[in-house]
Amino acid sequence: MRKDALRNALLLVIALALVEIAARPYVSPPPVAADSSAAHALYIEPGVQNLRYPDGTGQVYGKVVVDLRTGKIWGFPTGTVDPYPSYPLDSKPAVSRPFALGRYAFEDLDK
Repeated sequence: MRKDALRNALLLVIALALVEIAARPYVSPPPVAADSSAAHALYIEPGVQNLRYPDGTGQVYGKVVVDLRTGKIWGFPTGTVDPYPSYPLDSKPAVSRPFALGRYAFEDLDK
């Protein structure tokens, strides 16, 4: 009789521990954080802008992209008012190469 009571008490302790382990994620879920170490932290300006080449040789339609880590501003020519590079006379997908437009001095914000 004593062995049955001891065995039942141990089984009850094990069952309560398992219930506590199973209920823990519902009672206090662990915090979730997104990975903030993106390869390129970029802000892409909505719409298409008329971009002027820094040397003054001309202008072209394109997208403005800001590198949020360095503050550099890049222009990606699209050639048209489409939001992606488009060259109707060429059957291959177009590739837009960026050119530097300027830089935001983010480091001055802490002064």
